Amino acid sequence: MPATPDHGLESASAPKPSPVFSSCRVVLGFDYGRLRIGVAIGEALTGSARPLRVLPTRHQRPDWDAIGRLIGEWQPDLLVVGVPRHADDTASATTEAALRFGRQLNGRFQLPVATIDERLSSWEAKQRRFETKSPGRRGGAAAVDAQAAALILESWFNHQRSLDPCATPNS
Repeated sequence: MPATPDHGLESASAPKPSPVFSSCRVVLGFDYGRLRIGVAIGEALTGSARPLRVLPTRHQRPDWDAIGRLIGEWQPDLLVVGVPRHADDTASATTEAALRFGRQLNGRFQLPVATIDERLSSWEAKQRRFETKSPGRRGGAAAVDAQAAALILESWFNHQRSLDPCATPNS
């Protein structure tokens, strides 16, 4: 998945790392979709992320109560939203919806929100799931959304580190 930053909110395209990046420890990542939203938890120091859960939407609207509970439980310093774009960098059908979701996260929870291009994150999540699939694994498409959120977070961490030559390398 390319680490191409998205345009909007606190975009990762700044010429230097986000000031929030240097002070954040815990980050929640979101793979926004009209039917469900994948959520991952990440650790800025290591640049690692793991799938957390998938939240179904209600009438194509985020479950703000469930998101609020996750934010209360994990106390993130930053939220990262993946924004889909086509390969030619044009907006997809869900680009504006994902950007609106990011603005709503910021407005509702008063936390900084960064966005990053999430092209191919779901495809890569499906590939990883296929490569590591064991007979007992379950979750189907929903598990792919949470894995995609983790890939979005890792991509954002990597992009921020590429902007800061003094950043601690990934472990």
